[in-house]
Amino acid sequence: MYIEVLGPLNVREQGISIVPSAGKPRQILALLVLRNGRAVSVSNLMEELWGDETPRSATTTLQTYILQLRRKIAKTLAHEQDRNAKDVLVTKYGGYQLNVGPGTFDLRTFERLAARGDAELEAGDALSASADLGEALALWRGSALQDVPAGPVLSMELLGLQEARMRALDLRITADLLLGRHAALIPELRMLTAQNPLHENLHAQLMLALHRSGSTWRALEMFQQLRGCLVTELGVEPSPRLQRLHQAILAGDPALDFAPAATAAGLHGQRTLLTVGPLR
Repeated sequence: MYIEVLGPLNVREQGISIVPSAGKPRQILALLVLRNGRAVSVSNLMEELWGDETPRSATTTLQTYILQLRRKIAKTLAHEQDRNAKDVLVTKYGGYQLNVGPGTFDLRTFERLAARGDAELEAGDALSASADLGEALALWRGSALQDVPAGPVLSMELLGLQEARMRALDLRITADLLLGRHAALIPELRMLTAQNPLHENLHAQLMLALHRSGSTWRALEMFQQLRGCLVTELGVEPSPRLQRLHQAILAGDPALDFAPAATAAGLHGQRTLLTVGPLR
């Protein structure tokens, strides 16, 4: 089965799409795909489709949606003797489970590459980390499941996916800064900080990139801009670690200058410098 969720939903078996056109069946398929190999309870599915306003006909309607999905799957298995639609979309006690079998799933590929990049960065291999994390992020074709209506259950799943994407992005930028790519990062970081005006790590990375590129005054300007947003929106000051970065830039601390480090220990020290604390 070929599955894509990091953008519009795309699920194909034998090259044939099994994605329904109607919104609620798409929600069911999306949730089953995200939890493939694990049962999704009927109560979870009903909560996703109707929230707190479950109609009296919910059980019958849900069974109809499952039947429609199985019919789509059955069409793709017409020439197979050893599998049928109920083997792919299985009825479990109190729920349903999608067994996708071997194939391609962009989310699992993203998770594998992101985990490998994280481990490589921790081990001091910033070059490999940047490549693997960049490849992981390139799998995203927009927002996850952007063409699927999201109820309360899917919304929580999507929140987790976005957090994973932002963590991979943060790690990739850190790797690129460790490799001395600060000047090339500035346009991307300007866009990202504009889109995420309260995200401390992105602002810290932009401040460092600007400082290393000879635009210290712009780095200080970014700090004041972030501080203004935090105070206005949340009533809080920037984190102590970000304030220390600000003071180090003001003082021209040589520890902020780019220094190629061939050892894992050297890279670990630089990575600590680039991590300014919890995200906001």
